[in-house]
Amino acid sequence: MAFTGKKFINDPNDVVTEFIEGLSEVYPALQYLDGFPEVKVVLRADISSATYDKVAVISGGGSGHEPAHAGFVGEGMLTAAICGDVFASPQVDSILAGIRAVTGPMGCLLIVKNYTGDRLNFGLAAEQAKSEGYKVETVIVGDDCALPPPRGIAGRRGLAGTILVHKVAGAAAAAGLSLVEVAAEAKHASEMVGTMGVSLSVCTLPGQVSSDRLGPDKMELGLGIHGEPGAAVADLQPVQVVVSHVLKQILSPETNYVPITRGSRVVLLVNGLGATPVMELMIAVGKAVPQLQLEHGLAVDRVYTGSLMTSLDMAGFSISIMKADEAILKRLDAPTKAPFWPAGVDGHRPPAKIPVAVPFSQLTKGDESLGRPPQLNEQGHSLEVAIEAAMNAIIDLRDNLNEWDSKVGDGDCGSTMYRGATAVLEDMKNYPLNDAAETVNEIGSTIRRVMGGTSGILYNIFCKAAYAQLKTNKESVVTPKQWAEALQASIAAVSKYGGASAGYRTMLDALIPALEVLMEKLTTGENSLTAFVLSSEAALAGAESTKHMQAQAGRSSYVSAEILASVPDPGAMAAATWYTAAALAMKKKCESPIN
Repeated sequence: MAFTGKKFINDPNDVVTEFIEGLSEVYPALQYLDGFPEVKVVLRADISSATYDKVAVISGGGSGHEPAHAGFVGEGMLTAAICGDVFASPQVDSILAGIRAVTGPMGCLLIVKNYTGDRLNFGLAAEQAKSEGYKVETVIVGDDCALPPPRGIAGRRGLAGTILVHKVAGAAAAAGLSLVEVAAEAKHASEMVGTMGVSLSVCTLPGQVSSDRLGPDKMELGLGIHGEPGAAVADLQPVQVVVSHVLKQILSPETNYVPITRGSRVVLLVNGLGATPVMELMIAVGKAVPQLQLEHGLAVDRVYTGSLMTSLDMAGFSISIMKADEAILKRLDAPTKAPFWPAGVDGHRPPAKIPVAVPFSQLTKGDESLGRPPQLNEQGHSLEVAIEAAMNAIIDLRDNLNEWDSKVGDGDCGSTMYRGATAVLEDMKNYPLNDAAETVNEIGSTIRRVMGGTSGILYNIFCKAAYAQLKTNKESVVTPKQWAEALQASIAAVSKYGGASAGYRTMLDALIPALEVLMEKLTTGENSLTAFVLSSEAALAGAESTKHMQAQAGRSSYVSAEILASVPDPGAMAAATWYTAAALAMKKKCESPIN
C-alpha cells in the first residue's frame, strides 16, 4: 500500500530554507547567508572571516538529517554548516560561500561524510578556495560498520559517528590549535569510531509517496541515513537482541573496522533516526552499556543519546562506539554553545541573516585582466592552438564515446564531453590567453557551467588544482616543468576527491602514464615538445589498456568483465584524445615554416 506522507509543511521545495529560518529564530547565536535558495549556509553569528582568529570547522551535506548539521553550529563545535536539499549534496557555490564567510587567516577544516556527491562537491569547493588564497584541509568520515569491506572505491558511509568528529575538531579549534593540528585530531577521531543503524520503517520524503517495504513484523539492519535498503531484513526482535547484534558487528575482529579490543575505553552514542521515542532510545542505552562492559570487556567512559543525525521520520536508531583516550575525552568534555549538543544561549539577538560574501578576487580583479588580450604573445598563441585542437578532437569523438559508454555506463559520456568542448571553443574568445593560469581557471569555469555529472565536476577539480599550482609561479611564462607539475597536481586532486588511482579504469589510467613519461623525459633533458608527444603516446596506450582492467569506480564497476574487455574506458579515451590532440597541434605549430 502506498500513500502520500502527511507532513506539516508548505511547499516541499521550500522545507530546507524554511527550516533554516525557523532555526535562526529559536537560536539567536545562529545566522544564515542571504542567498536562498541556492546558498543555504548556517553560521555562527559572533564571528566573521575578517576578524576570526581560529580555525573554522565546516561540515554539511544533504538535509533531512536534522538537527545535523546546522544544529551543531556554535562556539566549540562547527563554525558553519552547508545545507543541501533533502538527501542531496550541497552545491559547490554554497560550500564556497560558507568558506568565504567564516574562514580567516588560520584556515578552515572541511569535515565530509563519505558519499560520492559530498566528496566531489566539497572537494571542488576546497580546490577553488585554495586558488583564492584560503588554507583548507579536508577530513572524510566513513564510520559505517554494516557492510563487509567494499569492492571498488565507494567505501564506508558517513553516519552518526561524524557528530563526535565534529565535537573533537570544534574543541581543538576553539583551543587555538593550528589547521594541521585540528585536521590531525579530526582524522584520528574519525578512525576511532564505528556505527551501525537499524530501523522499523522507511522514511518519507516531503511531498512524496510513502511505502512501507518492511511490513509490520520486519526490521532492517545496517541501513544508511538516506532511506536506502539496509544490509539485511530480519524478523522483529526484542531490543536487547538487536543491540547485541549491532555491538558484535561494530566490534567484529574479522572486519576490524575500529581498533577496539578488550580493555579499551570507549564512548557510546545511541542516535535516534527521527521517529524513535526517547523512551526507546533510553532502553537501547540501558541494554548497550552492560553488554559493552560484561560481554566485550570495555570501559564505557561517556554515553550520549538523542535524535542527532536523523533520516527524516524513520523509526530506528544507530549505535556509534568510539575508542576513547584522554585527548578525545578532553575534546568531548570541552564547553560548546552548539544548540543540539546541547548548549545555552544568551540574550543577544543579532540579525538572523547576513549577505553572501563576494569572493576577494572579484573585489580586486580589474576589468583590464578579463577577456581576450588585444594581441597574443607566443604563450597565448600556443595555448589557443592546443585548446582548439583538444576540443575539436573531443567533438569528433562524441559518437565513439557514447557507443563505448552505452556498453559500460549510461551512454552519455560523448554528449557530456561534447557540451564541454563546444562551450570551451565558444568561450575561448574571452579567455585571457596570455595568462596561462587564468586561462586554465576559465576553462574550469566553462566546464562547471555546462558539463553535468561526475565528469563535469572531476574536470572542474582538475582545472582548479592546475590553476592553484600554476599561480605559484611568479613569472609570466610557464615552463614545461611547471606545466608538468600542474598536471601532477591535477591528477592528485582528482584521485583525492574522486577516490580512484591507477588501474581503476578511469581517466587517470591515461593521465598517470602521460605524467610519468613527461616527467621522465624532462628530467633527462629531452626536448620539451618531444617529451609532450611521447607522453601523449603513453596516454593513448594507457587508455587502451583499460580494456584489461576490472572497473573499481563509477557505473562500470557493476558491469561484467566480459563486457568491459570489449571496449576501453570512455573517460580514459576522452582524456587521452584531448591530451594527444594538444601535443600533436603543438608539434605541428613548431614545425610550421612560419614559426
